[in-house]
Amino acid sequence: MRPIRHAVVLAAGLLAAALVVPLSPGTPSASAAPPGYGPDCGGRVAKPGGGSWTCTLADYFSGTSLDNKYWVGMDLYGAGDQCVRNTSRTVAVSGGALRLTARATDASLTCPTREDGTRGSYAGAWVSSYYRFSQQYGRFEARMRVTDADGPGLHEAFWMWPDTRYSSDADWPYSGEIDVAETYSSAPELAIPFLHYSDDEKGPVDGLNTAWDCSAPRGLWHTYTLEWTSSRLTILVDGKTCLVNTAGASSFQKRFIIAFSQVLGGGPNQYDGSVPLPATTEVDYVKVWR
Repeated sequence: MRPIRHAVVLAAGLLAAALVVPLSPGTPSASAAPPGYGPDCGGRVAKPGGGSWTCTLADYFSGTSLDNKYWVGMDLYGAGDQCVRNTSRTVAVSGGALRLTARATDASLTCPTREDGTRGSYAGAWVSSYYRFSQQYGRFEARMRVTDADGPGLHEAFWMWPDTRYSSDADWPYSGEIDVAETYSSAPELAIPFLHYSDDEKGPVDGLNTAWDCSAPRGLWHTYTLEWTSSRLTILVDGKTCLVNTAGASSFQKRFIIAFSQVLGGGPNQYDGSVPLPATTEVDYVKVWR
């Protein structure tokens, strides 16, 4: 898995490479993916150019725990002053939503000790469909709400990266990463998409691989959508087109998995204690169509 790595000058949020080292590196077999999911995306959705999308995954988080047919919670050593933990205090399902929480550690919630003897003082949350579900092309949508905050420190994301059962993610950014939406408490009015591929060599280019004018005020519910074909990626925020990329990069011509994360930020969005913790991201639903 790859870290969230963005060079967005406005609100850079860097997860150091060590953050992605799992505590339990077990590898499920490729056959672990269920053959299909209940296709109930709530009515027909028109495809651009005609026809309708076919629902392939719909999770409304209506239960009391994370559905392990779809999702796995991550345990990561972390870097700097944070780690990622899969515990009931960081990852929960209640009230019809997935709840991902970043909080200070204490006696009952600790970060693991790293090889250099350090450990983080804050624990974030991260779930993904790693070895559970992946898809090449289609429509991917999530309705989310992040903590209302104005000041540096919080970093949330709805993002995707290659399914390593089918292709490598080692040669980042050329391997590809689709950040449908990232939100930063230091930029409280925006959602920032980012497409990572060979054009990263140009840096963040507004309108090519990122966009800096997608309104999504914190503390409110917003719907983030990716429509993805072999030649076009369109990202929408609340139904409004935010970014269109027609580069046709090979990085995006393979199967990707889905991830959601609530962590602390880096760079200009480095946590300085001014934003109260705990902070929680809520995911109302995830829907995927082909």
